[in-house]
This record gives sequence, C-alpha cells and structure tokens, in this order.
Amino acid sequence: MTDLTAGLWELLFKGVWVTVQLTVFSAALGAFVAFVVGVARTHRLWIVRFLSGLYMEIFRGTSALVLMFWMFFVLPMAFGWQLVPMWAAVLALGLSYGAYGSEIVRGSLAAVAPAQQEAGIALSFSPWQRLTKILLPQAWPEMIPPANNLLIELLKGTALVSVLGVGDITFGAALVRNALGESAPVYTIILVMYFVLAFLLTRVMRAVERKAKAGIGQAPEKGVGVLRKLNIRQQTETSRDFSSAGGA
Repeated sequence: MTDLTAGLWELLFKGVWVTVQLTVFSAALGAFVAFVVGVARTHRLWIVRFLSGLYMEIFRGTSALVLMFWMFFVLPMAFGWQLVPMWAAVLALGLSYGAYGSEIVRGSLAAVAPAQQEAGIALSFSPWQRLTKILLPQAWPEMIPPANNLLIELLKGTALVSVLGVGDITFGAALVRNALGESAPVYTIILVMYFVLAFLLTRVMRAVERKAKAGIGQAPEKGVGVLRKLNIRQQTETSRDFSSAGGA
C-alpha cells in the first residue's frame, strides 16, 4: 500500500468519475427505453406488443459485452461512422438494461388494480390520460425497488467497458496493478469503491421511494431493526397465545 503514489491514486479516482458518468448516462438511456418498451407491451394493438416484445427478447438475450464490441467494431463497417468507446459503451449498456427494465415497467403497470383502469374508462379518460393520471402514479412506487437492483447491476456492469480502453475504475486498477505488480491491495481498493458507490445509490433510491409513496398517500416505511423485529415477533406470539386461550 505504501507504493501507491499520489499519481496512481489520482488515476483510480478519475476512474470513479468515469464510472459515475457511465452509470448516469446508461441509466438515463435505459430508463427511457424501459418506459417506452414497457408501456408499448401493454398496448391494445398486437403489432405494438409484438415489436416491443421482440426488442425485449433480443436485447435481454444478448451479451452486453458482445453488443459493446458489435457497436464499436461492426457499426463503422456497416454505416461508415465510428462511435467513441465511451458512447459505444453507454449505448450498449442502456439498450441492454433498458430491455430488463421494460419488464419492471410492464409488471408494475399490470399490478395496478383493474378497477382503477375501469374507473378511468367510466370517466371518459383517453388511454394517455389513464396512463399518466391513474396507472403511472400508482405503479411508479412499485417500480423503484426492482429498478434499484437493476441500477446496481448496471453500476457493476460498467466494468465491461475497460475492454474498450475506457478509463473507468477497472481500467485504472489494471494500470495500477501492472505498475506495482501487486493484485491484492489494488483489487481490494476497487472492491471498496464499487461497494461505496452501490451503497450511495441505494440510499438515493430509498429516498426516492419514500417520496414516491408519500406522493400517493402511503406512509413511509420505518426502519425495522433487530429489536423491532423481536417486538413484532413477541406481539405475534402473545396474540396467538391469547387467541388459543380464548378458543379453549
């Protein structure tokens, strides 16, 4: 650890900034794709459902790494223009994880009670009004927990971009490792870096979830610690014993 000079530390922290940018840009593209494809999969026209489902199956069943190579090496030969490695990576990750996210959107919309949809029809709402005023406000809080898991997977998936020479955390760690000839300290440090980024991302998403639930009148969930769990269990056992005694 004493061999990690200021220059090597700077290289690693520049990699953190690149990883954050990759995550934000890919997540923005993925969220857009997930919303469009997820809503399209609930459309009344079968052709729209078919095409959106075909997209989801293709990109969900394709390796993000291979797609990244395809966009960086094959697209120039097919169309005559070259993507920079950063944007080839963002495009590949956003399209891939957007396909996964579309299932979150579709499932959350489908989970809204059918009576809510019927109420919108009774009020003569258009399909767009039913989507924006009834379905999405209720489905949005349910999307956040699985979307949080997908964002963390995306964060970790950004390590793939190092194969294109993008200077993310993993790429910087590889350079430091080659310079020092040591693997354990370097990769331990980047493990901690990824954990810290994932932890911060989870805290942000938890705050978004609380705000979304408050927006539809749901009380925010309180943290359930060990003592609270024991109290809940004790209350449950007491109620069960009381019910048994009353039945006897």
